[in-house]
Amino acid sequence: MQAKYYTQFVLKAAGAPATDEYSGVVELSQPADTVLDPREIEAILARNFRVEASEVELLNWSRLH
Repeated sequence: MQAKYYTQFVLKAAGAPATDEYSGVVELSQPADTVLDPREIEAILARNFRVEASEVELLNWSRLH
């Protein structure tokens, strides 16, 4: 089952003078009762943007009902 989350995060590209901030709805194919650590969320977002997890800073993450 897929769960939807509102997320807000920053991408900090290595060596770049500025950062990009994103926000929106993310869908995960995880059991609805799964609790993810912020580092796990950053890793998931990083994979989708094809960057290193250290380049993602999670600002907000909340489940949508």
